[in-house]
Amino acid sequence: MIKNRRAFIVGIKSLQLSKNEIDFLRKYKPWGLILFLRNIKSIKQTKSLTDNIRKIFKDKNYPILIDQEGGRVNRLSKIISFDNLTSEYFGNLYKKDIMKFNIIYKLFIDNTSHLLKLIGANINTLPVLDLRVKGASNIIGDRSFSKNANTVSKIGDLCIKLFKDNSIGTIIKHIPGHGLAKVDSHNFTPIVNQSIKHLKKNDFSAFKKKNCFFAMTGHIIYKNLDQLNTATHSKKVIKYIRNSIGFKNILISDDLSMKSLKDNMKDNTIKAFEAGCNIALHCNGKLNEMKIVGDNSPLISSFISKKTSQFYKILR
Repeated sequence: MIKNRRAFIVGIKSLQLSKNEIDFLRKYKPWGLILFLRNIKSIKQTKSLTDNIRKIFKDKNYPILIDQEGGRVNRLSKIISFDNLTSEYFGNLYKKDIMKFNIIYKLFIDNTSHLLKLIGANINTLPVLDLRVKGASNIIGDRSFSKNANTVSKIGDLCIKLFKDNSIGTIIKHIPGHGLAKVDSHNFTPIVNQSIKHLKKNDFSAFKKKNCFFAMTGHIIYKNLDQLNTATHSKKVIKYIRNSIGFKNILISDDLSMKSLKDNMKDNTIKAFEAGCNIALHCNGKLNEMKIVGDNSPLISSFISKKTSQFYKILR
């Protein structure tokens, strides 16, 4: 069942599947689907949407992702407010009162997991393991737990574990680190000039030894690893992620429709796979672009199939 799918994830346009989207999903069989605010009006409506998606694939565990970090990244804002529950808030609480942090953070993740199950999502695209860096773009900002890599790493470990305990998968992002980016990668291509020595001690170290099924790349150029290509399109950076950072599970690109990637959609897709991404992500719901991504995405490998089956085992 899993083996017939293609190695990409898509978003859809609205609150329910259109006929064209149903035809697309049946033809291209993407590995997973991601939800956004535009897809969510109520719990009942969203659960109907995810049920209909899973009926197409005849798979009760079909991967349905969502960015539900809390704070300003809240796809459930029409259902509940998490405005004050930022990663920065939890990072500060961790430093100030670890006992209180442990109680409140577990409650936050338990309640978030409950809501995700109610709407039919089974993968949350967090934790953000990027460091908070003074003078960097605010695209990360309060989405980061801390400027300290050790703090980020420890809270990240707990986040992964608590969601797993609730039968929700997680995706560490934006590997190997977005914190130093001075521009927003949704609109521009960030370039990081810091030395490998600095990055190993700080940004990269937050991603090491993470027991997580999935990781998401950052569309960032790390000059001292690859002068020309963003991490998503860089064989050198992805080799570093695999061998030096040590991430051995499914590597997903960040959104291929982001403006930080300068090629056309076909080339953006092909380059992500050639560099070593396992799965391509496309988010904007534009069917013409989705078809290009689908046409240029391979069938999932035995590696993806094996890792997906392992992920399915935590679901209940």
